[in-house]
Amino acid sequence: MCYEVGAEEYLKRLSDPFWFQTFGCVLGFDWHSSGLTTTVCGALKEGLKDLGKELGIFVCGGKGATSRKTPFEIESFAEKRLIEADAEKLKYASRMSAKVDNTALQDGYQLYHHTFIVTRKGKWLVVQQGMNQDTCWARRYHWLGESVKDFVCEPHEAVCCDHTGRVLNMIARESGLARESCSALSKENPERVTGEYAKIETLRLARRHDVRVKDISSKNLKKILIRTYESSPGNFEELLGVAGVGPGTIRALALMSELIYGRKPSFKDPVRFSFAHGGKDGHPYPVNRTRYDASIKFLRSAVSKAKIGQTERIKAFRRLERF
Repeated sequence: MCYEVGAEEYLKRLSDPFWFQTFGCVLGFDWHSSGLTTTVCGALKEGLKDLGKELGIFVCGGKGATSRKTPFEIESFAEKRLIEADAEKLKYASRMSAKVDNTALQDGYQLYHHTFIVTRKGKWLVVQQGMNQDTCWARRYHWLGESVKDFVCEPHEAVCCDHTGRVLNMIARESGLARESCSALSKENPERVTGEYAKIETLRLARRHDVRVKDISSKNLKKILIRTYESSPGNFEELLGVAGVGPGTIRALALMSELIYGRKPSFKDPVRFSFAHGGKDGHPYPVNRTRYDASIKFLRSAVSKAKIGQTERIKAFRRLERF
């Protein structure tokens, strides 16, 4: 495929969640579960160890502790002059994509897998996955470097899950004013900001309020705000990059942005893609017959329109009927 369409085009295809899912099935992983993500990325990394130099594609990161080796692996490829790009910019892209999906987008899915794929010319792709510990459902995030115009405003190529909910979405376009307020608050005198936050801590917010005071006290918030005050981030992206700024800090700043300035963040779940038809054993959920029939109808239409000979078309129909 790389010989036919090139390494950059291959990354574009991997960024498509349905193509990625289908690719996993072609590799032999025929169950649409969270394991497909780690299996596909792991197979790519292993398979390209020797072929990467020839094809111009290099895979970094992986599952668990391996994901934290991504910066060192990028550096290693750069030092060997296998990548014709600024290693620091690539490391920043890797770090920021993970920070965004863990901190700026608070959807309840803790990242445990991060794969960073880069071409010889420096084009990059991120496929990472998070797990909700309460439901045991997974969520996959696709990033395509050439499509990222702004790391903190609608940066994803795709976010995939079969469940949606109300989340704190600081990367939604409509959260722009809230991002500005958070950045401004992070540069204020820490004493003043934590003083205001301490007042909010005593409030009894309605149960339906979307941002709650939790996970961070005014005392701990002050320690982090001293760092942000000293580094004076110019915007929300720089604020995210400050060491120690985590989900609790962003929630606190988002809450003050809404209550003090009236600038509400978005609570829209960015998931736009879900897949699979379910399993006959009821996992990950029972088979959805309506969706299944719609998929077969689509496949039948695709085969009908394909530019193939009549004999091959008839054989394809027969295979489809047996399936």
